[in-house]
Amino acid sequence: MIRTILIDDEPLARDIVKYYLSDHAEIEIVAECGDGFEGLKAITMHKPDLIFLDIQMPKISGFEMLELVEDKPAVIFTTAFDEYAIKAFEVNAVDYLLKPIDKSRFDAAIKKLPNKLNQTENTEAVLDAAALSPAQNNRVVVKKDGVIKIIPVADINYLEADDDYVKLSTVDGAFYKNKTMAYFEQTLDVSQFIRIHRSYIINLAQVTKIELKEKDSYVVLLKSDIWLPVSKTGYVKLKAALGL
Repeated sequence: MIRTILIDDEPLARDIVKYYLSDHAEIEIVAECGDGFEGLKAITMHKPDLIFLDIQMPKISGFEMLELVEDKPAVIFTTAFDEYAIKAFEVNAVDYLLKPIDKSRFDAAIKKLPNKLNQTENTEAVLDAAALSPAQNNRVVVKKDGVIKIIPVADINYLEADDDYVKLSTVDGAFYKNKTMAYFEQTLDVSQFIRIHRSYIINLAQVTKIELKEKDSYVVLLKSDIWLPVSKTGYVKLKAALGL
């Protein structure tokens, strides 16, 4: 049996998937969820093989929820999302169903499923591609001590490389995200965030002073009274961004 969870804030959409699944006895529904928070809890509890996941949901989106899942199941997206995300799905061979869902298209997705199970790398590729969409990069969702935190990017003072994680220093403290500095450099608004060093990206709105520390070596002072090193390349980018 393939164990699955339905995650969609629209009861009618879940009912349609349930109805279509009635023709597929090899798939067992172990839970239904109306938002990403419930979905995350259910995935942790049931450890399904497959989830049917809506993208546009209240609280956190399907993409944001999926980022927080450690052992990602196979995913069939059920969505009315933008063309950008659809292209990401197609390129990375992850199944998706456009609403209103067509029965023949649903059955075709199920037929592909045996080859999709446990292909975590495809899911990660979709998340990385979707993050480039403007609709996805105005906040960062993290989990700390079992609590989900939604951080508007404007609240981030700076980001720091920390082994396999990136530390986000914010007005509410430090949070960690299992991403790379290159990921954030690519997805954050370049008019707001600048990578000043291989280990640091800063919010330009936080800059109060730039000083020469020694020959060809600079440091920058943020409003939070934190001094950070600036590389030669970072100094050039920082000057240009500040119009100096």
